[in-house]
Amino acid sequence: MPRHLTTAVLTATVLILSGTAAHAVDDKPSAPPGSTTTSAPPQVDANSPGLKLADGATLAPAKVLDIKSVVEDLSGDERRSDTNETVTFALQAEVLFPKDSAKLNPDARSRIQAIADEIKAQKAGTVRVFGFTDNLGSYAHGLVLSKKRAEAVHDELTAALGAAGGDVTFQVRGYSEDYPIADNGSEEGRKKNRRVEVSFPKSG
Repeated sequence: MPRHLTTAVLTATVLILSGTAAHAVDDKPSAPPGSTTTSAPPQVDANSPGLKLADGATLAPAKVLDIKSVVEDLSGDERRSDTNETVTFALQAEVLFPKDSAKLNPDARSRIQAIADEIKAQKAGTVRVFGFTDNLGSYAHGLVLSKKRAEAVHDELTAALGAAGGDVTFQVRGYSEDYPIADNGSEEGRKKNRRVEVSFPKSG
């Protein structure tokens, strides 16, 4: 065989073998694709002073953290917050009332009925109904409006609870622009602050 052909055949053989070897490594990687391998974790000295409590020290008692879950409907008109101990519904004033009014809209009743159903389900004995406004207008006007709105929601809740309402103690307050939950510097924030909150303890 001519010398130049022998060289070509040897070169081709090496390339074929190299390709086969590379393909075999891809089929059976030593680690999952995209992962990295690391060295073994370092040894920890169980007798290290940094891992021990000082003489006379004790661990703090175990504590269950208060986890809060917040669910808001797509329109942002209603928000429900759950903690380990409390359920809070926040309804925007525009959903419940006409502008600068404490008279409930017809559509508000179905939302309040849903809250009443939850109060029954939780067997709540105490229900707080708090009204809030934005910072437009006078503080005194906000106090009156927020209290009247809270009272209107309370009256509707009482009717929706029916006989179960006789076992419930209500706390009804109006707080004007106090305790905002959003920035009053924008209309979007003020809309969130104009609200009535209904909160009560969880049964467990």
